[in-house]
Amino acid sequence: MAELSTIARPYAAAAFAAAKDSQVGLETWAKAVKQLSEVVSVPEVIKILSDPKTTDADSIAVFDTVLPNMPTDVKNFVQLVVENDRWLVLPQIAEQFEQLKNEHEGKAIAQITSAFELTQEQVEDLVKSLEKKFSVSLEPEVKVDSALIGGVRVIVGDQVLDTSVQAQITRLHDKLVAE
Repeated sequence: MAELSTIARPYAAAAFAAAKDSQVGLETWAKAVKQLSEVVSVPEVIKILSDPKTTDADSIAVFDTVLPNMPTDVKNFVQLVVENDRWLVLPQIAEQFEQLKNEHEGKAIAQITSAFELTQEQVEDLVKSLEKKFSVSLEPEVKVDSALIGGVRVIVGDQVLDTSVQAQITRLHDKLVAE
């Protein structure tokens, strides 16, 4: 079976194209697509939508009930996703939609993982230097992972900058084993 992100890509692209042309705006679409992905993460909803007795109309009604204020063009998107039995990939669609939106706005998300808690000032300084390196406005998402031992790991899109002690130890180990 194809990877979920591969299946999600054309739907995210179609939703993004519709959102750019939509009168409700990109932000409204982004919020709606995120909400749709959250809806299909609820076990009760998954159970209903997975039931073979549930028709497409019933599935669409579930989304309408949970998110009653969806704009018409978002409802049309939901109908397309349901009719093609792709509602399970809504989280991946939302993720890719957000990436497309960020690219369009000239920004990206920087997933910063540190061995220790960073102060707001440290995060701001790191983001400033990363913005110069990646030539894009960055929105930080900061996590702590003590397994890194020290340093930070930064992921921006498909690029990884890993200056953690754990990564250095791994590189040293690989070098020693290779020799």
